[in-house]
Amino acid sequence: MASSKDYKLGEHTFPRGWFMVAESAKVTDKPQGVRFFGQDFALYRGKDSGKVILLDAYCPHMGTHLAKNSTSYVAQDGSVEGDSIRCPYHAWRFGPDGKCNQIPYSSGPIPPAARIRSWPVVESMGAVFVWHDAEGGEPEWEAPFLNEWNDPTWTHWTFDDLGKIDVHPQEIVDNITDAAHFGPVHGSRTKFFENEFSGHLAIQRMGGGHRTLVAEGGPLLVTEAVYHGPSILITRMSGLYDSYIFIAHTPVDDGSSYVWHALLVRSATGQPATEADHAAARQYQDMALAAFAQDFEVWRHKRPCFQGLFVQGDGPFRLQRIWYKQFYNPRANAQEYRRQVDGVHLARGIEGAPDDMREASHESLQIAVNA
Repeated sequence: MASSKDYKLGEHTFPRGWFMVAESAKVTDKPQGVRFFGQDFALYRGKDSGKVILLDAYCPHMGTHLAKNSTSYVAQDGSVEGDSIRCPYHAWRFGPDGKCNQIPYSSGPIPPAARIRSWPVVESMGAVFVWHDAEGGEPEWEAPFLNEWNDPTWTHWTFDDLGKIDVHPQEIVDNITDAAHFGPVHGSRTKFFENEFSGHLAIQRMGGGHRTLVAEGGPLLVTEAVYHGPSILITRMSGLYDSYIFIAHTPVDDGSSYVWHALLVRSATGQPATEADHAAARQYQDMALAAFAQDFEVWRHKRPCFQGLFVQGDGPFRLQRIWYKQFYNPRANAQEYRRQVDGVHLARGIEGAPDDMREASHESLQIAVNA
């Protein structure tokens, strides 16, 4: 697998930002072991607060995994007590803050070192997101949220869990600036295409036909794809239906990613969604997944692109890769990477997005435009 060092991304192996680690509906008071960012975690939902808790996986006592045991009586009886979790080996109990709050067989003081790291998580739109930062800093921006999630005319998505792919996230992020792949891969007839970088956002605006997502002779497919940091891509799409595509890819180990896909779809009538609307949304999500699978297959079988042989019309790959480096380097240096790329960039030979689309985008994303 290609590593972050191979791509010369920066000082850190894993990027800074919000990352999906689970579907909310799948997190219960039965702890589960998950692996991201080259390390293991214990993930569970507290019984008292109902909140999702993510802790480093290994007990500092003797290195036992807190969430990978089914035969210990601690595990059989339920290792989660309130919002705390017990180690299945010696029953040390750790609170949601990661501090040990009970050693059942010891009357002495609890050692200060008896603690594990607790990670900042939020639940949003049916997903669990963690803030990851090699420097241990507080979140720089909020986890993404769509107001349409609370609108009854929009159907909630069901996640397509696509599992682990042995591809570095850089190869996936490259898609945001890839103007030339739409025709060969997706059968698109691109009418306009542009990219814009603004701080932690990377934006793609595109309009054209599409052999999978719109019918021949049907409405123009217009999309605005936005990376909210290095991992979470949300694409507003108008065509057959108004919808949002959600794609999250989270590093597992250096050079591999875990991927989820989903679609939020507005009812065709603009009225509160019915069972028929939900069925239509699921069908449309399957169509979107088929289009995404076309990219997925390319990534799965290509060799790493450390330095592409880019030509006119490819799109601003090099600028995107500079933008992406901000997340792999100390946050004190992020502004320097942003300074090099912020603004609108066109692919040679393809017209940019209409002014009204760009203006609406700036307003919705709260992008300040210099006069």
